Amino acid sequence: MSRIGKQFIPIPTGVSVTVDGETVNVQGPKGTLAVAVHPDIAVTVADGTLTCSIAHKTKKAPALWGTMRAILANAVTGVHEGFTKKLELQGVGYRASLVGKNIQLLVGFSHPVSIEAPEGVTFTVEKEIITVTGFDAYVVGQVAANIRKVRPPEPYKGKGIRYLGEHVRRKVGKVVGSAS
Repeated sequence: MSRIGKQFIPIPTGVSVTVDGETVNVQGPKGTLAVAVHPDIAVTVADGTLTCSIAHKTKKAPALWGTMRAILANAVTGVHEGFTKKLELQGVGYRASLVGKNIQLLVGFSHPVSIEAPEGVTFTVEKEIITVTGFDAYVVGQVAANIRKVRPPEPYKGKGIRYLGEHVRRKVGKVVGSAS
C-alpha cells in the first residue's frame, strides 16, 4: 500500500478546492488548476484537508493512489506559493535576454534562439542565471527542460545550459603522446 497516498494534504488559507466528479479544481492567489483524477481514486475535502483513497480495488489503484496524492499536493502548493527552476549559462559569449515575455538565447549558434513563455510562466534573467517561475509544476519543469535542451552541457569543457547546482561529469580530452 502507498504510504504517500495515506497522508492528507492541508489546504492553506486563501486556497479553495472543489471536487466535481473526476475533476479537482484548485484556486489560489497565483492561479487556477484543474486536475483530472483517475476513476479508481476518490478525493474528498473535509476540515481544511484534502484526502485521497482507493475507490475501486484494481491492480493499478495502489500505484495511482500515491501518484494522484502527489499531483494534488503539487497543485495546492503551486497555486499558493508557486514553483521555480533556475538554469545557468556556462560558456564564453553565452547570453540570455528578455524580449517581451519571451526569452532569447545566444548560445553559440549562428542565430539567436527564442523560447516563448506559455500562459502562467514568467522568465527572469540575471547575468547568467535564467529563472522560470509558474504555478503548475509540470509546465515549469517542462519549460526548463526545453531551455536546457537548446544547448545541453557538454562533457569536455562543460559549456552549455545546466540547472543551477547540476554537476556535469567531465571527460578527459585527447592526450598528446610523446614520441619514444
